[in-house]
Amino acid sequence: MSERADGRDPVQIAGLLSYRLSRASAAMSRSAALHYKREFDVSLGEWRALALIAADPTLTLNRLARRAGLDKAQMSRVVSRLTERGLVNRTAASGRRSQLALTEAGTRVYRGLITAANERDAAFLGALTAEEAAALHQALAKLTDVALTMEERERARSTEA
Repeated sequence: MSERADGRDPVQIAGLLSYRLSRASAAMSRSAALHYKREFDVSLGEWRALALIAADPTLTLNRLARRAGLDKAQMSRVVSRLTERGLVNRTAASGRRSQLALTEAGTRVYRGLITAANERDAAFLGALTAEEAAALHQALAKLTDVALTMEERERARSTEA
């Protein structure tokens, strides 16, 4: 194990910010997945797809996959399940693209899900003071910007190799 630039020993994994954020995010996602499956019979991926389609009715499968952070094949399986259940319509658009839209049943499920998601969000934020919540939102925005910059840099390096 090498020393850090400041001469101190490296931080162990449990103390790394990225690890701590990942664990918190995973715990939040697992509890959401259990809740949404029990209450609405949807997986976390299905919930995210429904929510993203509801927020942007112009989404194609490719754009939906990018926004959800899934590859196209994974998202295609999610959308197929939602279509089979009558929650999403897939209509032919230009070329090989298909337009996605919530059905009436999908809209009803989405409304229940978004209400539950907002209640969960309020519970998480309720654990913080107003100042802590504001600081968290600001910190997450900054960390996201840094992470995206680092991702771009790594992508550029991997194409150079």
